[in-house]
Amino acid sequence: MDSSTGRNRSLTGKRPVFVVTGPSGAGKGTLIKALLERVPELEVAVSATTRLRRAGEEDGREYYFLSDAEFARRVAAGEFLEHVTYVSGQRYGTLRSEIDRIAGHGHVCVLELETEGAITVRETVEGAVAIFITAPVAELERRLRARATESAGEIGERIDLANSQLEEAGKFDYLVVNDDVERATGELEAVIKRELAAAATMARQ
Repeated sequence: MDSSTGRNRSLTGKRPVFVVTGPSGAGKGTLIKALLERVPELEVAVSATTRLRRAGEEDGREYYFLSDAEFARRVAAGEFLEHVTYVSGQRYGTLRSEIDRIAGHGHVCVLELETEGAITVRETVEGAVAIFITAPVAELERRLRARATESAGEIGERIDLANSQLEEAGKFDYLVVNDDVERATGELEAVIKRELAAAATMARQ
C-alpha cells in the first residue's frame, strides 16, 4: 500500500530524510542492512543514548554515549529531533546534527525509529518520508517469542505494543509488509529510489 500524502516530502527539491519505523519483530534492521547494500548513498543516523558502552562498541559508531546530565542539557537546548526514555530509565534519541553530518558526506539520511519518534520527525522535518515496516501478525508474534529472553508476561506486553503500533500504520507515507525479506527489500528499494528521483527532478526545476 502507498498511503503517500506528499505533505512536507520532496516538494521543495531537497534531498529527503527517510524514516523507517514499525513494531518490534518486523525486521526493520534486516531490511535496512540489505537496503544499504543496494543504495550506497544512504547512511543510517547514529543515535545517542545514556546507557553504558559495552565491550567492542565505539562512541560515534554504535551510539553517541552521553551522560544523563549531557543528554538532558542537549534536550533542553533543542538539539534532538526526537528522544524517548524507556522503562529501564535509559534515554535514546536522534541529534539534529546527524542530518547535517550525513549530508556533509554527500549521503542521504536514514533514521530507524520507534513509531512515536517517527511521527514526530515526519511532522517536523522538511522532506521527511516515513516508511512503516510490518509483518503478518502471526509472524510478528512468532518472531517476538523466538528471540525473547523475557518472562511470558513481558512477551505479552511486547506483543500488545506491536499490535498498538500496527494501528498507527495509516499515519505514514508508505507501508511495506516484510513477509519475505528479498521481496520486501525490493519494495523498500523502489520507494527510496522513487523519492530520490522525485527530489532530483524538483531540484532541477
